[in-house]
Amino acid sequence: MATSKLQALWNHLAGPKTIHFWAPTFKWGISIANIADFQKPRENISYLQQIAVTCTGMIWCRCSTVITPKNWNLFSVNVAMAATGIYQLSRKIKYDYVTEEEAATENE
Repeated sequence: MATSKLQALWNHLAGPKTIHFWAPTFKWGISIANIADFQKPRENISYLQQIAVTCTGMIWCRCSTVITPKNWNLFSVNVAMAATGIYQLSRKIKYDYVTEEEAATENE
């Protein structure tokens, strides 16, 4: 049973013998790097970079479900990219706007 499932994965159109497997697998590095940046100071977050990561994730989520063969590895990595990008953008927005409003309120 397990052998037949592994063989099916191996021979799949988006299996390990194709670029459709390896490109999304290496793309996980971007999401992992973004997760590692969760610990970095919020003032160092780039709006343009995180908008690019978020948009790339959202656009390719859609594309990965309409192409043939369906590539769930590509879909999952792009969900992760969009989610980490949105989280980083929310951290930056809170730092730039909420923190300033709180400081202005305290100074009054």
